[in-house]
Amino acid sequence: MTTDNSDILLESNLANLVHRGKVRDTHTIDEKTLLMVSTDRISAYDVVMPNAIPGKGSILNQMSVFWFSLTSNIIPNHLISFAMDTDTLDIPDNVRRRSMIVRKADRIDIECVARGYITGSALQEYKDTGKIAEVNMPQGLQEGDRFEKPIFTPATKAETGHDENISIDAMKDMIGEELTTTLERITLEVYDFAHQHALKNNIIIADTKMEFGFIDGKLSLIDELLTPDSSRFWDKNLYSPGKSQPNYDKQFVRDWLGSQGWDREPPAPELPREIVSKTSIRYREAFDKLTGTKLR
Repeated sequence: MTTDNSDILLESNLANLVHRGKVRDTHTIDEKTLLMVSTDRISAYDVVMPNAIPGKGSILNQMSVFWFSLTSNIIPNHLISFAMDTDTLDIPDNVRRRSMIVRKADRIDIECVARGYITGSALQEYKDTGKIAEVNMPQGLQEGDRFEKPIFTPATKAETGHDENISIDAMKDMIGEELTTTLERITLEVYDFAHQHALKNNIIIADTKMEFGFIDGKLSLIDELLTPDSSRFWDKNLYSPGKSQPNYDKQFVRDWLGSQGWDREPPAPELPREIVSKTSIRYREAFDKLTGTKLR
């Protein structure tokens, strides 16, 4: 993995590693708490790219901290503290600013996706079938159109390989009707709250995915929340349906990969320096606009 920027963290390199995902390294602190480190790795189509995005982990981590704090009155979450706000851990500052201390959770292995606008895999499914998540959609929708009301589209969460979109009925078969209904309601409630907040800051949250788990028996948000990795952020002032939208997320990387004829299977092509730089800038712009806080 290569980059010419010194602010890069590819791996946490700490003790007690319990899980290394596509982007995050998770370490045990004690029997009830974990250190979750957002590295600068970037994935697209569920494949980790061969090079990283400078400073990306700090942005992902601190944006999640922002949103977890802002939405805690809607649903509890796993956040205990931003690692920069505690001196109990002996870790380097470049890891600390990319880390949060979280409660252990029993994860529900389904990604809960809220979509306010038609784009991405939902757009392709609609073009192919006229449906999204096996639900009939109105005719004549074009790329970037806003849905009459946001929709919920679950997906299975794969440790390796590609996540797969599933129907709500399939989700009910997996985890039960009551929990499915609850997750749908909360996902859309969090999305609606965040969407309204973002609009005030000239960003459209087109869609986002959330993960949930149980902490001491209580349903909670976990993992990351409303980041440029897990969401599509569009420029409100440049929004124009019928085409791809100017964005502040990793769609820029996806679009470049699409232009290379890559088959979405490992290994991925190395990202050019210009793509890396512009992606880093877009992530930072999203953070600045949405949080109004200083990146630490």
